[in-house]
Amino acid sequence: MAFPRNGPKKVRGKWLAAMIAGGIAVLVIVLIVALFIIKLAWGWVVPDLFPGAVSQGLISGTIGWYTAFKLALIIAILSAILKAKH
Repeated sequence: MAFPRNGPKKVRGKWLAAMIAGGIAVLVIVLIVALFIIKLAWGWVVPDLFPGAVSQGLISGTIGWYTAFKLALIIAILSAILKAKH
């Protein structure tokens, strides 16, 4: 969908507002999916990889939503840094 250059200002404003709202909605959906993937992957992989450490309490077998958010943020930052170098 192209930006309506010749339309009235009201149409351009609505179009811009719709694009911003759509972008925010997509970001929220991607964030929620990423949190679910990280949280589920941690609970599935870490206890199998480190069973002794989990049983001794050195590593948590499950993580909370806030921890999953922090991991998603770290992954996003590292991905952006690596992408910027290429």
